[in-house]
Amino acid sequence: MSYTAPVKDMLFDIEHLANIEQIAQIPGFEDAGLDTAQAVLEECAKFNEGVLAPLNFEGDKNPSSWKDGVVTTTPGFKDAFRQYAEGGWQGLQHPTDFGGQGLPKTIGAACGEMLNSANMSFALCPLLTDGAIEALLTAGSDALKATYLEKLVTGEWTGTMNLTEPQAGSDLALVRTRAESQPDGSYKIFGTKIFITYGEHDMAANIVHLVLARVQGAPEGVKGISLFVVPKFMVNADGSLGARNDAHCVSIEHKLGIKASPTAVLQFGDHGGAVGYLVGEENRGLEYMFIMMNAARYAVGVQGIAIAERAYQKAVGYAKDRVQSRPVDGSIAASAPIIHHPDVRRMLMTMRAYTEGCRAMATVAASAYDAAHHHPDADVRKQNATFYEFMVPLVKGYSTEMSLEVTSLGVQVHGGMGFIEETGAAQYYRDAKILTIYEGTTAIQANDLVGRKTARDGGQTAKALAVQIEKTEAELLANGSDAAKAVARRLTAARQAFLDVVGFVAGGTKSSPNAVFAGSVPYLMLAGNLVAGWQLARSLLVAQELLHKGQDAAFMQAKITTAQFYAEHILVKAPGLRDSIVEGAASVTELALEAF
Repeated sequence: MSYTAPVKDMLFDIEHLANIEQIAQIPGFEDAGLDTAQAVLEECAKFNEGVLAPLNFEGDKNPSSWKDGVVTTTPGFKDAFRQYAEGGWQGLQHPTDFGGQGLPKTIGAACGEMLNSANMSFALCPLLTDGAIEALLTAGSDALKATYLEKLVTGEWTGTMNLTEPQAGSDLALVRTRAESQPDGSYKIFGTKIFITYGEHDMAANIVHLVLARVQGAPEGVKGISLFVVPKFMVNADGSLGARNDAHCVSIEHKLGIKASPTAVLQFGDHGGAVGYLVGEENRGLEYMFIMMNAARYAVGVQGIAIAERAYQKAVGYAKDRVQSRPVDGSIAASAPIIHHPDVRRMLMTMRAYTEGCRAMATVAASAYDAAHHHPDADVRKQNATFYEFMVPLVKGYSTEMSLEVTSLGVQVHGGMGFIEETGAAQYYRDAKILTIYEGTTAIQANDLVGRKTARDGGQTAKALAVQIEKTEAELLANGSDAAKAVARRLTAARQAFLDVVGFVAGGTKSSPNAVFAGSVPYLMLAGNLVAGWQLARSLLVAQELLHKGQDAAFMQAKITTAQFYAEHILVKAPGLRDSIVEGAASVTELALEAF
């Protein structure tokens, strides 16, 4: 069950696609160049390979347990979390003012991938804490920041995100949890929240719940939702922990995957009311919660890449060891390792190309985030913010959907042994399934891509993206190599398919909403496929240049081959998706309801 962090591939993307040296010119990131990135990633790899990865299979066999309101995590998790916090990993990309290291997201995202590859169930706790930190940094009062941020950033305490209720999944207009104003400025919180990741556990001294609730008399629907900090333990004036708050875990879920991560049902206010503190202003809670949500959506996309990488490594290891049948070309006279068989190679290349493509896409998105939030030039910030916002549903939606295909192929490479839990291949497949669901299903990401990211500006952001891709096509043709020309041909066809769909979406969202939204997920998959393929095309150009300079020939040739495979076996799906979206909408909705 070993894991080796793909540090070389990550650094390639960080250096050549995300341009880390340009990020290092932004004030505040002067010390965050390539040398820093390499040092951080190598140290992060040691921790994840040595401490967290060995606990992954154990967590699947011996998941978190609940008894009398107390959640006990998998043996080894508590000590691993202590080491994680002491190593400063929770605060990697958070402000130094609150005990963090202040590194760019471009570096932090790579570390996040390692963390999730090593142990996704464990990684969910820091992921939710990151979201809570972001929300408090953006909307928290000075008092809330002073009380909670440093403890969260250093990993002494952890954070949660409390949206979902039994009757309110994605439809937050149905939230019933209520908040009653108190004379001292606090609120009493009453209600039930479900699916709360690490809502109760034994790894940290305190848990800081961020909870959506309605203040009495608030407007109906999403406009009447406020956000509150509700700590598990009250915090005294000197920062020490006081009495237990009226927030309790009444059960945890039994799940298909990520079994070591406790998914809690939390009850607030059964004994007089849980004490909560308003974040920002009343009735703006959904706005603040989406700060957490957007941070989490990107992070979940990285989880998809992470689990795909782990499944790929496992499949490659098995394919090199498992001896079955003679190769069809007669190159070996006896039964040989299955990696010699063409279809096994096809499956492994599919896994590799998807993973590397999505990693490249996510890395470039992270660099845009860094520029959007920290660049001194307002126009540069705005341009990068627009690009990053367009990328979030692609990173989340496409990367998680691809992880299902990759982890399924991982089982398939193992054959019958993949269906046996003891080999470990099935765990990655089961763990991956949640990624397309939480923090907004793939359809919700697609709705965002259609409505906010495409129709709202008449497709201008999408068309600007296509202009950038067309420039890469020209560079590929100018390069002139067979691989570059092959990728250029497929990239051009995919871009043209994308532009057809953008026109269809921008022109029809208001007049024919059912027709447009019938193809919303295929549109997301087309867009994600195109952008991942574009980034691999860029990587091909870099790899060919470095290959000609004699740098790391084996690695560079592998990058070129992987990019060409992606273009010829994955990017080629784009025109077919275009046809389904633009020409096939009616058949989605025409069948009579009674016929289902």
